[in-house]
Amino acid sequence: MLLAAAGCSSGPPAPAPATSLPAATPTAAVTSSQAPSAAATESNPPGDIPDNQAYVRFGAAGGALSVKVPEGWGRTDHGASVTFTDKLNRIVITTSNAAAAPTAASLSRAQVPLLRTTVPQFAAGSVSAARRAGQSVVVVRYQGDSAQDPVTGKVVRDAFERYVYFHNGVELDLTLSGPVKADNVDPWRIVSDSVRWNR
Repeated sequence: MLLAAAGCSSGPPAPAPATSLPAATPTAAVTSSQAPSAAATESNPPGDIPDNQAYVRFGAAGGALSVKVPEGWGRTDHGASVTFTDKLNRIVITTSNAAAAPTAASLSRAQVPLLRTTVPQFAAGSVSAARRAGQSVVVVRYQGDSAQDPVTGKVVRDAFERYVYFHNGVELDLTLSGPVKADNVDPWRIVSDSVRWNR
């Protein structure tokens, strides 16, 4: 889900960029015969999904449904769950049979206590009804710690959005997660709005 130009003039160096952008290295004044320096591209904050990210449609539950996922992300299958990852972001698609559509109350009773015991440093957020892809869903929002990076040993504080859909006896849990400070509102909206039921 910016550009910081390195200015060139005969006066003093331009002021440092805002704190949300990486500081530019001061440059010496140039004469009129010198070409201006190229603009420097800001690195996205950790976990930010690029605005130009492409998406592809992925079929799940034996073709019963499909959802858009970011193109090029790594994929891991584990039983009824499929996980797509790239750097610090993750999408988990899980399907199961269900007798009835979930409600905010039923998920508060069933899923939140389970998350509390399985997500490291779990912090409850909210459970609420919403509309996605033209249908009613329940959204569970919470925070938790990521797994420790095997190389750096770092642990990232993640924000989770779990969208729970229901159609013809099939429940879809679509869990989107990334660093709490990442701005992935638009990418997560693209994914959560892309669910299509085929039967």
